[in-house]
Amino acid sequence: MGICAGRVVIVTGAGRGLGRAYALELAAEGAAVVVNDLGVTGAGEATAEDPAGEVVAAIRAAGGRAIPSHDDVADWEAGRRIVQAALAAFGRLDAVVNNAGFVRDRMFVSATPEEWDAVMRVHLRGHFCVTRHAVDHWRGQAKAGLPVDARILNTTSGAGLQGSVGQSAYSAAKAGIAALTLVQAAELARYGISVNALAPQARTRMTEAAFGAAMRRSEGGLDLYDPANTAPLVAWLCSADAAGVTGQVFELLGGRLSLALGWTEGPAEDRGARWQSGDVGAAVRRLVAARPAPKPVWGA
Repeated sequence: MGICAGRVVIVTGAGRGLGRAYALELAAEGAAVVVNDLGVTGAGEATAEDPAGEVVAAIRAAGGRAIPSHDDVADWEAGRRIVQAALAAFGRLDAVVNNAGFVRDRMFVSATPEEWDAVMRVHLRGHFCVTRHAVDHWRGQAKAGLPVDARILNTTSGAGLQGSVGQSAYSAAKAGIAALTLVQAAELARYGISVNALAPQARTRMTEAAFGAAMRRSEGGLDLYDPANTAPLVAWLCSADAAGVTGQVFELLGGRLSLALGWTEGPAEDRGARWQSGDVGAAVRRLVAARPAPKPVWGA
């Protein structure tokens, strides 16, 4: 019996890379999985491929339970269909792993409105549509007096936590997802729903395009950026054992698991009266000098 035995999980963007590793690990740990993937390129362009079907076939061949989904996570009605597919096939829903996304890398001075909107749509709206329908289901159960022990797992990024040169749209979207996670955790706990986020560091089509050979580094025989490294954390966060862990942002590289602390209060000066314009500059310089050094923007 795996740690997710009897649970049903939707994984978006589960045809390749991290999502594929998550789906396979969840199934190996006993979960029934809705494998959602449109089969698009790393830039979100349509192809004739069916990676969702391939992952489902692999899960079933190993004795697991899975169904494919080819719905667009950023479409409101499609999000409803994804949730309904889980309920129709498996009779319940316990977790949503929001992993789907793509990049349109561009320096800010060259970014277009169309590229910006496309990235915001798949990441921010994509995190909204499926999850909103799942929350409606769980909230209805809670209001009916039924026990709810549900999970939402969002995907942010180091780009969202500290910024990344050439990825202004992606960084902004992923920062929004980190903030969304905090709000969801605060609002949804009353319904038995835990909400966390991952900032995975793994080799995917997106990261290989941005960081190249650095994504193939090994230490002590461990492939640091293998997507499979992150999958056990995802399986545990979707399990019943993770109850009570909520509002957290996790980072994982190789075997190093850590929590991101996010925005916290830093140095302050209180003069006890309204600041005068001419005094602000010196105070700001003292505060900047006193603060701990921030993590640098990726690529800076």
